[in-house]
Amino acid sequence: MNVLITICARGGSKGIPEKNIKKLFGKPLIDYSIKHAMEFALLPYDIDISLSTDSHEIKKVAEISGLYTDYLRPRHLASDSAGKIEVLEHILKYEEKRHEKKYDILLDLDVTSPLRNIDDLKEALKIFLENKEALNIFSVSQPHKNPYFNVVESKDDGYCKLVKQSNTFSRQSAPKVYDMNASFYFYRRSFFEQKLKSSITNKSLFFLMDHICFDLDESLDFDFMEYLFSANKLDFKI
Repeated sequence: MNVLITICARGGSKGIPEKNIKKLFGKPLIDYSIKHAMEFALLPYDIDISLSTDSHEIKKVAEISGLYTDYLRPRHLASDSAGKIEVLEHILKYEEKRHEKKYDILLDLDVTSPLRNIDDLKEALKIFLENKEALNIFSVSQPHKNPYFNVVESKDDGYCKLVKQSNTFSRQSAPKVYDMNASFYFYRRSFFEQKLKSSITNKSLFFLMDHICFDLDESLDFDFMEYLFSANKLDFKI
């Protein structure tokens, strides 16, 4: 089985400046995803690792961690409006042409959500491969809020309503929902052949992590993750 691991790291970041290479517990953030990619690449498959970035500075930092690339993401795929799927499709085609082979599976590791480990990836892949019809599988976490119980949206008349209408009157009895934590996504090549634009399809699976995982959107998120590392509060080995 041919597997391509992608690590996508755009240069621009408004929420956290230079987020992808900002130091987290003494190491550039991207280093954690490169480490996970290299650990996964030890599995008995034909695995290549690729970096998609528009930043020469990020390329230099990645090289220090052992990941080299000649690829530079086109400008039109490095804007705020560019979708992740088209970014993945572009690097997939580039690597297939460069290596002269087709990949069966693409594994995307999100730099900004590094709280994962090799067991997460191996278990998710096992579930994915067992379901031949699934187009993709992505990581999720237990939610802090539930749209059937305590998430509201505005109505046209200025009042509010539950996002999902429900007769539930307690959080415990509400339908189960999960937060997409953006840590990793496995895709079959057929996903890209269908020209899909969203990672959520009618043939998508999710993998529920049994430990804390969240992505970094704001500076406070970064501070909290730094605290978890420095205070040894993670209940798993990253």
